Amino acid sequence: MQRTVIIGDIHGCFDELVELLEKIELTKDDLLISVGDLVDRGPKSYQVVNFFRERPNSVAIMGNHERKHIRGIYSYAQEITRLQAGDGYADMVDWMRTLPYYFENDHVRVVHAAMVPGIPLADQREEILCGSTRGERELRTLFPDTFWHDHYTDAKPIVFGHHVTGNEPLVRGNRILGLDTEACHGGALSALSLPDFVVHSLPAHVDHWSQVRNEWQLAVLKTKPWADYSWSELSQAITRFSSTTDASTSAWLSAVEGWAAALRSAFPALVAAAYRAADGLDIDQLRQHPAALFLFQARHNRLDQLSLAKQCITPRRTTDLANALDFDVAEFPQ
Repeated sequence: MQRTVIIGDIHGCFDELVELLEKIELTKDDLLISVGDLVDRGPKSYQVVNFFRERPNSVAIMGNHERKHIRGIYSYAQEITRLQAGDGYADMVDWMRTLPYYFENDHVRVVHAAMVPGIPLADQREEILCGSTRGERELRTLFPDTFWHDHYTDAKPIVFGHHVTGNEPLVRGNRILGLDTEACHGGALSALSLPDFVVHSLPAHVDHWSQVRNEWQLAVLKTKPWADYSWSELSQAITRFSSTTDASTSAWLSAVEGWAAALRSAFPALVAAAYRAADGLDIDQLRQHPAALFLFQARHNRLDQLSLAKQCITPRRTTDLANALDFDVAEFPQ
């Protein structure tokens, strides 16, 4: 008998996914449905996506985490997933754009986060279906003191994820079923098989998000636009991440702080270099020089550390000036 197997928020927990499907004894004829949030927080988001892309008879619903990648809304979790996917990231996001916001057949409805009872799925707002920040806000306005599914009265079962149900799935009379049991935070990965209405769960191996967050911190930090931060933004960023317990990350942040300090301490020498360069050039040569603005200021004795600092407001502007003057400055830490 063909089954429909609906699985809760996977969040990159690929090993648990494989083990759970083995426990369920999923066959190639069974329809496999993900409630969404295939990605982020776990160690193998890219592998989870490829599994659903490559397995026939599979459906993945749009979750709020897929939607974040599509819309380019990157917090720490999305930045990590982008690095995990590497060169395959753009193609992965293109696939995410094709995901439906719900699934419905004669026997079941599946959404990622919620629906407003009494409104057909086709007429629901995408933000509510996928659980975006705006959708969650709208739900709280509609149902300020209760859950949306407290108002669901249809006979057809509805299955969802997104809202954590605790250590066990939420099951109300085989009609309302919530499957997010926090696999990525060390909870469990849960699934429902139909038409037998059997719930399956597999404990997570570890608190994946805790491990992934620490493991990828340095790699994510290295993608930040440090050279284009203002000096104050750069200082604030270093302070914000300095509480890390990872020794290599802490050492790298100290190196960045030293690099920034070395650049700013080079301001007097850059002023002197600009005066030297201006003295040896005629007007036409000054105009063609890549540091022409600074050299003309020096030629008219209007360049000092204060005026240079007002123009070199980022590390990049400082290094660009240094390169134009053929002046060696500290290199960005690798």
